[in-house]
Amino acid sequence: MSPFSDVRDDIRATMARDPAATSAVEVALFYPGFHARLAHRLAHALHRRGLPLAPRGIMHLARFLTGIEIHPGAVIGPRFVIDHGMGVVVGETAEIGPDVTLYQGVTLGGTSTRRTKRHPTLRGGNVVGAGAKVIGAVEVGEGARIGAGSVVITNVPPNATVVGVPGHIVAFHDDSNGVLQRLPDPEWERLNQLDERVDELRDLIAHLEEHVGALHEDQHAAERETPRA
Repeated sequence: MSPFSDVRDDIRATMARDPAATSAVEVALFYPGFHARLAHRLAHALHRRGLPLAPRGIMHLARFLTGIEIHPGAVIGPRFVIDHGMGVVVGETAEIGPDVTLYQGVTLGGTSTRRTKRHPTLRGGNVVGAGAKVIGAVEVGEGARIGAGSVVITNVPPNATVVGVPGHIVAFHDDSNGVLQRLPDPEWERLNQLDERVDELRDLIAHLEEHVGALHEDQHAAERETPRA
């Protein structure tokens, strides 16, 4: 595909995934995620040709203008969408497949200082929620979703939904029937049990307060009825 076709597809993908986008012109003029992707296309092309400084300069300017930091060496597939985008960081050896969506504050970060593959690989169709961190040379399978604020440090299987710190799988999306199948979550069940127990204790305390209040009323009434010497 030509670069112009890729840019057109990015605009269409943004409009499809962001209900606030009202027109292609609006996306082209006012969407920082789209601008950062445009800059990265140029910087990545120069980076592949071995130019030392120009790619970094382009992305440095893009970061200043958009609040989004993408290393020129990152490999990004078609129909990539960054929604809002402020604070997004994509590291040098990150690989992003087609149809991926990142929200604000997402980090695709590294855990090593060696010049090796040290950033995540997103296989395609992934949605990474606001503030989520995917750290290290982990692989996020096709169609997986990362919940907002999660920290992912291990591989994620396809079609899984991951939440929490550290991230753990809570559901799978069944492609055959489109059903989200939730997995047992002992921690969540325990929290629900504690919440129910707190409600029970709250009701018990209210009942005791009502009973004690009634006893006080009876005692005061008895004192008023007792004749004084």
